[in-house]
Amino acid sequence: MLRTQAKFNIGQVVRHRKFPFRGVVFDIDPVFANTDEWWEAIPEESRPRKEQPFYHLLAENAESYYVAYVSEQNLQPDETGEPVGHPQVDSMFHQLEHGQYQIDAPLN
Repeated sequence: MLRTQAKFNIGQVVRHRKFPFRGVVFDIDPVFANTDEWWEAIPEESRPRKEQPFYHLLAENAESYYVAYVSEQNLQPDETGEPVGHPQVDSMFHQLEHGQYQIDAPLN
């Protein structure tokens, strides 16, 4: 049985290692759980391993806000301490402390 421990937590602010965006984790898949089309759209030499946690992020870059799906190997903690400006952050979280948002309501 494959056991995977996520490195990042729900509510944690992270940034992409290669691309200029950051976001707050709002869900975690223990292994890849997106579509084959999504997977195949990534250039083969850049595809991350499927057997690792994948994170759903409320993401932002200099131009826009969006939802991103990112492998653990491509993320690192965001050290800026700055809030994420994505408009959905306030509906899911409150109070940013030390790079971690607090969850508003228990997850069912």
